[in-house]
Amino acid sequence: MNTPQAWLILFLAGLCEVGWAVGLKYTAGFSPLWPSVGTLAAMGASVVLLGWSLKALPLGTAYAVWTGIGAVGTALLGMMLFDESREVARLVCIGLIVAGIVGLKLVTPD
Repeated sequence: MNTPQAWLILFLAGLCEVGWAVGLKYTAGFSPLWPSVGTLAAMGASVVLLGWSLKALPLGTAYAVWTGIGAVGTALLGMMLFDESREVARLVCIGLIVAGIVGLKLVTPD
């Protein structure tokens, strides 16, 4: 696997991370079947895709980017879906996470 493919796979892993984190809100303690199945599937896909990306990317960078995508995506969807706080300080902090993700991408050799 080449490095650009690994970054794409890592991005998809991050999206799955967002999917299972948001999915947890809908599982109500894993009571309803289909939200629970979807959440567990997203969890599995996220970890498998992360593992694949590690064939070409450094562990520390990949893990930080994966969790960063999950954190940013989950925070943004929390604002959109669950009317969570949109305070300026919160948005600035999310921006700092995005800056860290971009920075890690820029300093990681291809």
